[in-house]
This record gives sequence, C-alpha cells and structure tokens, in this order.
Amino acid sequence: MPLSLPKKSPTKKSPQKDAPPKKLGHLAVVTGASSGLGAEFARRWAERGYDVALVARRKDRLEALAAELEESSGVHAFVVPDDLSDPEAPYRIVAAAEALGIPIRVLVNCAGFGTAGPFVHEDSRRIADEIIVNTLAPTILSRLLLPALLSAPGGVLLNVSSTASHQPLPGIAVYAATKSYLTSLTESLWQEQRGTGLTVLALCPGPTATGFFEAAGSDAFAVGSVATIDTVVRAAFASLDRPDSGPTLTVGFRNRVTGSLASLAPQRISLAIAARLTSGARG
Repeated sequence: MPLSLPKKSPTKKSPQKDAPPKKLGHLAVVTGASSGLGAEFARRWAERGYDVALVARRKDRLEALAAELEESSGVHAFVVPDDLSDPEAPYRIVAAAEALGIPIRVLVNCAGFGTAGPFVHEDSRRIADEIIVNTLAPTILSRLLLPALLSAPGGVLLNVSSTASHQPLPGIAVYAATKSYLTSLTESLWQEQRGTGLTVLALCPGPTATGFFEAAGSDAFAVGSVATIDTVVRAAFASLDRPDSGPTLTVGFRNRVTGSLASLAPQRISLAIAARLTSGARG
C-alpha cells in the first residue's frame, strides 16, 4: 500500500538547535480528499489539530494538499493513494492508517460519484464502480475503523450522503439508490452507538459547487440552488459540535422542506415530480 509524506524542498540547516519534532496526536481519515468537500474537510480537521490521512486516487493532488496542511496547520499529513472502486481498497487503506501508530478518532467517508441517464443505457461497469465507491467502500471502512473510533469518547463517523437519498430519482437512479443506502446505514449506526461517545452523522447536501457535475458529465444533479463548499462544511461542523445532534443533516432550508414533502406525498406524485426535475438526464 503506497503511503508517503509530502515532498518538501530542501532547506538550509539553522545554526541553532533543531526544533523538537511535532508530536503525533489524533488521526482523521478522509476519503475523496483530492478535491471538493473532501479536501475542505481535511483542512478543517487539520485546523482543529488533527493529523490527517488523505485518501483518493490522484497522488499529486494529495501531496499538494498534504504540504499545504503541514505548512498552514502544523500537523502531520499522510498521503494514501488508492482507488475505492477496488473492493480490496478499504482493507489496504485501514492497514496503512493503522501502521501510522496514531489513534484514529475521525473517519470522513466523502469519496463518491454519480452517473446520469436512462438506466437501460448506462454503462454496466461504470455503475458497478459507482455502487462500490458509494456504498461498499464507506460500509467496510466504517466497519473496520469503528472499534478505533469507539476506543475513547469524542470519535466521529461522518458519511457524506446527499439530498438525493431522500427519494427515488429517475434519470440518476443508481446514484440516488446508493445515497439512500448510505443515509439508511448511517442512521442505523447512529442509533446503535448512542451513549458510546461516538458522534455519527449522515451529511446530506444538495448541489454543491465542486467538480462533481463535471465528473458525472451531466447537470441533472443540479436540482435547486447550488451551495458553496464552505456552507456545507460549516453546517456539518455545527452539527457535529452539538451534543444533541441527530443522525442526519440536510443542508439548506429549501432542501429540508423538499425532502419532507417527498416523504409525505403519494408515491406516484413524488416520482412524477422527481422525473420532471431530473428530465435532463434522460435526454
């Protein structure tokens, strides 16, 4: 399993006594850390003094972020390049994180992507990868790291889901189904872990200004107003910091209202409205 520290340019030795090495603290493991919400969550945990293990496919971007965090926040940042569409990736990632010897206190499952279009025309291999990245990977990572997160009060399990999890969405059917699974799983874990000192949260943002739409190759996901990364991350930490936080946070008042109405409306009406909203994905 490749594991590296960010590369640093050589510096001249100071004639003064070398500063003592930074102490290792608590570790936050963040997937999808090469860009968007994942990168910003890594920054915020580093600002709070956590060492970070950065997980994504793009090693160059991870190394750049790791160097930034070590410079700006004075933490240890470790690069763990891997492809979560490989079912074995969670096991390699956990082995690499545990090998660091730093207590793992936070897991942020932020990696994910979406496909769009009529289900009958979707690429079967692509949607297989989508299901693995969006459901299998966070499930196995959560299971493998849960004992570490429970080892002391103050642990955090944050699964980044979506408002797409609130209802079936024709045109982005697989994506919505994977996010529904993730939200359901997280809510169950929230109940199972009540009273243990572990904070569990399913974060459900709506459309957010990341590279998600470009990766998906469709704007069908951009239903409603688009939030900034900062807005979503601030909302997540506000919820995590509340002792009475519930299992799910839907970001944005309009998104919360829409999600509630979708659950109350008759199924046929809800599906018809959803199909109209995502009509661009079906050509």
